[in-house]
Amino acid sequence: MEKDVRLEAIPELETPRFLLRGMRLLDAQSLLVFMSDHDTMKYLTPHPVQGLEGMKKMIAKSLSQFEQQKEIPWVIIDKKTEEVIGMFRFHKLHFWHRKAELEAVLRKDFQQKGAMTEIFKEVLSFGFQTLGLNRIVGDIFADNIGSRRLLEKYGFHKDGTLRQTDFDGERYHDTIVYSLLHSEFCKIENK
Repeated sequence: MEKDVRLEAIPELETPRFLLRGMRLLDAQSLLVFMSDHDTMKYLTPHPVQGLEGMKKMIAKSLSQFEQQKEIPWVIIDKKTEEVIGMFRFHKLHFWHRKAELEAVLRKDFQQKGAMTEIFKEVLSFGFQTLGLNRIVGDIFADNIGSRRLLEKYGFHKDGTLRQTDFDGERYHDTIVYSLLHSEFCKIENK
């Protein structure tokens, strides 16, 4: 069954500790703090964003992709401090095929503290139940142990390893592709 979806605005999602709201150009300075950090970005790109203008261009591109219904970019806000502490997006979003890929980045001081575990549940529910997606993909560097554990915790299936898919300027990295189907998500939700 095809579900006609057209998002006019990026919806807000909320968990007990965090708010996900649509990314804005005004978020550039807050995002630059961690999106320009080599260590934070090591599992996404060997070339983190450089400077405020580069960050603004990245945000503008994400917002353009949203207008084309190919991406949903959120910033993650800590409700206690009201600070931007990360970003999350569905990208490679395709409503006809009912699929999307995940991408997330958290500031170092929020990593390995349960933030993404809390956020993930809400984002998956939104993707499968509200958007009507059939497949959500996590495509990660094999060395990214934290993301592997998170995907496996939520029942993602390891589809396979793509050998030496990405070069970071020094060495090649294998990529592991994980996926979760709507039917699998429903079984997990009903437990």
